[in-house]
Amino acid sequence: MINYRYAMLKESLFKLPSTRYVGSKQRIANWIWDNIKDIKFNSFLDLFGGTGVVGYLAKVNGKQVIYNDILKFNYFVGKALIENNKEKLTEEDINFILTKHNFNYPSFIEDTFKEIYFTNEENKWLDITITNILKLKNEYKKSLALYCLFQSCIRKRPYNLFHRKNLYVRLADVKRGFGNKKTWDTSFEEHFNEFVNEINNLIFDNQKDNKSLNFNALSFPKEIKADLIYIDTPYFSSHSNIGVDYKDFYHFLEGIIDYNKWDKKIDKDSKHLRLNKEKTIWEDKNKIQMAFDNLFDKFKDKTLVISYRSGGIPTEEQMINLLKKYKKDVIIIRKEHKYVLSHNHNEELLFIAR
Repeated sequence: MINYRYAMLKESLFKLPSTRYVGSKQRIANWIWDNIKDIKFNSFLDLFGGTGVVGYLAKVNGKQVIYNDILKFNYFVGKALIENNKEKLTEEDINFILTKHNFNYPSFIEDTFKEIYFTNEENKWLDITITNILKLKNEYKKSLALYCLFQSCIRKRPYNLFHRKNLYVRLADVKRGFGNKKTWDTSFEEHFNEFVNEINNLIFDNQKDNKSLNFNALSFPKEIKADLIYIDTPYFSSHSNIGVDYKDFYHFLEGIIDYNKWDKKIDKDSKHLRLNKEKTIWEDKNKIQMAFDNLFDKFKDKTLVISYRSGGIPTEEQMINLLKKYKKDVIIIRKEHKYVLSHNHNEELLFIAR
């Protein structure tokens, strides 16, 4: 008998991973699935995996899931949630991760990021905890622990981002119109343990060989096959000249992954000590249409499902024309939806091309 949760639980009772990422599809994942579940496919490629919630829902529904993201920290999110079928963090694991041992602990975060994102004590805690996590030998347990650390870091940040030096927003004794000071001031250890409980309850075996990968979408290997390609690229608003840069938003988490090499990757001229800038084609207003065209051409023999928003570049009409170069049947499904931190009321669009 297939042992996947969707066979045992009603969808209304099933819980998706919680997340505070920009552009997260958590609140509309079930809507996306409702519109694709009747398509015949056995394998699902989440090409711009991000939070992993859509890929995770495909796993719940018994599909073989290939999660992919160009950011290394997201690769570990996919490895923990989707590729991992059975490993969980035990009490022994947690005690090891959260205990200061007789190791020679580095102080990189404490020394480098003073008064930028977290307090000095919190920075010390991060140096100790990441050192312990990186010593875990089981790659799935390491991924689970990193997932919990990422989520804890995001939860303690104003706007849930690392896009500017703004620790003062947390610490200032002022009346607040946003944010949750109680959450910000809750200890890292308490947040971490909460996410351990959450992710341990999300792990299950759907009897499929699921994978988490770390490729540029436009150079994704041809030999890795999937029936349905789900595409959720960084969004480029027509109201802006700058595309969404997830690496800049979450550079601190991307730095954690290469903890021992982090220093060499930092842009020392930036106030918030982001990683060195590497502009992608998805942030270039003049090239983004070509990027979509290349992507649709690359996967023209597969069913394509594209999450998009109204008011974007390319326009809705341009997206339809690009898809019709490669597909005969193109439909659009719409839903009113407002993203966190977005000031615009756009429609969520789902293109299905076969």
